[in-house]
Amino acid sequence: MAQHVVVGSGPIGSQVASLLADQGESVRVVTRSGRGPEHPLIERVAADAADARRLTELTAGAEVLYNCANPKYTEWAKLWFPMNNAMLAAATAAGAVYAITGNLYGYGPQPGGRMTESTPLAATGRKGRIRNRMWQDALTSGVRTVEVRGSDYVGAGTAGVFSASLLPAIQKGRAAWTPANVDLPHTFTYTGDMARALVTLARDDRSYGKGWHVPSPAPVTIRQMAARYCELTGQPELKIHVLPRFVMRTAGLVVPIARELAEMDYQFYAPFVMDSSLTERTFGLTATDLDVALRETADAAEETAARTM
Repeated sequence: MAQHVVVGSGPIGSQVASLLADQGESVRVVTRSGRGPEHPLIERVAADAADARRLTELTAGAEVLYNCANPKYTEWAKLWFPMNNAMLAAATAAGAVYAITGNLYGYGPQPGGRMTESTPLAATGRKGRIRNRMWQDALTSGVRTVEVRGSDYVGAGTAGVFSASLLPAIQKGRAAWTPANVDLPHTFTYTGDMARALVTLARDDRSYGKGWHVPSPAPVTIRQMAARYCELTGQPELKIHVLPRFVMRTAGLVVPIARELAEMDYQFYAPFVMDSSLTERTFGLTATDLDVALRETADAAEETAARTM
């Protein structure tokens, strides 16, 4: 019987599963494809996470159900609610803790760009409202639940502004075209820190019923991030061209993924700073040095760049 069920085997889900298995816990990873990390204590199961009956069967007896799913970005409204409802049903039936991999979308644009756990969930955009409804549904379900919120990810296999627009250019030795103001402070969250925060907070009843921020390195600019990566990997300094904001918004009139990205572009044209000091004080967690995350990214650079191109 699995003590932990992890839905999703992307960078977060795989690290959560591996971390638990390394601690001697039995883990069941649920994905459509049946893929996941290889480990004697990890069972990989192919199933639809939106199938409440099947997911309830797979979660029976589990202590924690981790939502590490990552549905297609252009189909959030269609895919997220059935999955969230199925996971809530499964956690309810099992009496399990429901630990959600969250983000900062629910806050929406903030004056000064700084967010703490007490910042109101005031998003007006579609994606932010979807995340907020999911969280409210979890809070009202009666399930012991916690949401761990991270910023832009960095680490092996991640999809974000660094891996999508900078890393492929570095790999090819070309200039990068980036839809962002690259000289503003921006918080980056290491995937390993998200995994550790999820596992730690899911075990601590002080976390339940609240959203918490992942301990993350001090904010840096996108330009500084690229320069540090190039320095660590011994590559020439990256030349960055900034795409005018209207370009992605214009493309969004006909290209679905551009439309979804344009909706969230406020994150990259103003300071975007996540304060995680409350999580650090409460649970004794600290952020991994950014160089560690960048070296991990470099070790898997070809694979990561290929996934985001």
